[in-house]
Amino acid sequence: MAIQQSDVKYTAIATAENGRDGRVATDDGQLDAVVNPPKEMGGSGAGTNPEQLFAAGYAACFQGALGVVARNEKVDITGSLVTAEVGIGANDDGFGIIVAIKGAIPTVDTETAKALLEKAHQVCPYSKATRGNIEVSLTVA
Repeated sequence: MAIQQSDVKYTAIATAENGRDGRVATDDGQLDAVVNPPKEMGGSGAGTNPEQLFAAGYAACFQGALGVVARNEKVDITGSLVTAEVGIGANDDGFGIIVAIKGAIPTVDTETAKALLEKAHQVCPYSKATRGNIEVSLTVA
């Protein structure tokens, strides 16, 4: 089911200038970053890049979803970490991205950690938004 306008609780606003070789900033001033392509893609690597920003957002969102799942299941995930690795490369129609989510949950066994990651992947808004569009792998770290 799609979200309806009346259900929106918060709207983030960011503006980019000069695309992948410029600047991106949020309207509230909390983020104001120089954006440059990474050296591997012919850029200077002097600033951040869209893939890093996407990885940061996905990792934070997924960690939040993991917390929701853990609370619902009454599982302690103290000290857990979620890392999102976002790769970019050429595909048939330009460029595409892939994501690898790695979850470290030191308070549970590997099987439980894997189950929690799978459930978090079902409720995470980033996972929902990208499902069927990009490859996302889940790994217990």
